[in-house]
Amino acid sequence: MKFSLFVHMERLDASQSHKSLYEEFVALCEIADKGGMHAIWTGEHHGMDFTIAPNPFVTIADLARRTSQARLGTGTVIAPFWHPIKLAGEAAMTDIICDGRLDIGIARGAYSFEYERLLPGLDAWGAGQRMRELIPAIKGIWNGDYAHDGEFFKFPATTSAPKPLQQPNPPIWVAARDPNSHEFAVANGCNVQVTPLWQGDDEVQSLMDRFNDACAKNPEIERPKIMLLRHTYVGSSEEDVAQAAHELSVYYNYFFAWFKNEKPVTQGLIERIPDDQIRSNAMLSDQVMRTNNVVGDARTVIDRLKTYEALGYDEYSFWIDTGMRFERKKASLERFIAEVMPAFQE
Repeated sequence: MKFSLFVHMERLDASQSHKSLYEEFVALCEIADKGGMHAIWTGEHHGMDFTIAPNPFVTIADLARRTSQARLGTGTVIAPFWHPIKLAGEAAMTDIICDGRLDIGIARGAYSFEYERLLPGLDAWGAGQRMRELIPAIKGIWNGDYAHDGEFFKFPATTSAPKPLQQPNPPIWVAARDPNSHEFAVANGCNVQVTPLWQGDDEVQSLMDRFNDACAKNPEIERPKIMLLRHTYVGSSEEDVAQAAHELSVYYNYFFAWFKNEKPVTQGLIERIPDDQIRSNAMLSDQVMRTNNVVGDARTVIDRLKTYEALGYDEYSFWIDTGMRFERKKASLERFIAEVMPAFQE
């Protein structure tokens, strides 16, 4: 099982500048690269300081000059916000810039906050349908002289300029949850990214079951890869681990506040959630965060990851976005590289 880092700029208040957040983001990516992680993933979001990532290709182009080994992935581009000709060309150019290290993760998106600003009236179902039309189209454009007459896009014969360095194209990963999205990904020769979010290992098993079922329904397709994304923290002490569990509780309370899209947003920041409201949310309690997410000392983390490896996951992605201070993220990542990853070396 390979390991990767899933990382963005993020803030819950305006106490830190975007410039310093980017410098910290780059530092974490450099640690992952030098530490031997297989890949670095960063995504796309708009108008939200909770996850600051307006264009992952711009970010990856910069990381290409700051890293030397890790693959660089979009985790993920939001399909309904892209025209296939534009996505094919920007991805191909980025693949050239990073010397063929690009992976392309694609998702339908999760936040109605973004939908109502970039494509008013769009819902998750419509976003998913756009993704299903987009992926075959970008493959066709990379192949060349491709014309399209679909529900959402219509254009005459077009060839990507440039074409990607990786041939026939960079690996494509689909963010999947329900059985239909797994089946679409496998049938179209795409790898799969999954996350249980805050849920426990029963959901991790269920996600793998859906992937295996999709593979079984497409026996003529070579089995793609599947990546598991989970919030992870490697602690130095019991007190440190307990603090991480609480920080994750705060993070997920804000995640759901953004997802529900009910609270006012000012200057890209959502209204603060009172501490007593966070502590009274049993679904996202500190204990639930500690039990369900991969949080603990190195031995605890290794044991959890061994179960994921045994389930058949090809890649485990360390989701570091937690609202923690940079120093705590850095220390946890360094412990993961030094104390956890060696247990998985052949």
